[in-house]
Amino acid sequence: MTLQDFIQSVEQESTPPVELDPSLLALWWAEKGEWDRAHTVVQDMVSATGSWVHANLHREEGDLGNARYWYNRAGKPESNASIEEERHAIISALL
Repeated sequence: MTLQDFIQSVEQESTPPVELDPSLLALWWAEKGEWDRAHTVVQDMVSATGSWVHANLHREEGDLGNARYWYNRAGKPESNASIEEERHAIISALL
């Protein structure tokens, strides 16, 4: 799956592809505009990848202090890109 395929599935489908791992599933819901569903998926993840996604979600929420915490847990620098650009970069990295 490519980033374009991923985005197309968000635009054309009402449910995510079954093969998505939890990090990508959270990003699928985030891309769909379903922040709460995305956060529910990622909330209990303890991996660096889950923390990176979690950081992006809290950045989107506007909770930058919480986002910084999750960037630190992920071992990633805070992003200066737009939230969508960062989300697409994370999706691309995980695909």
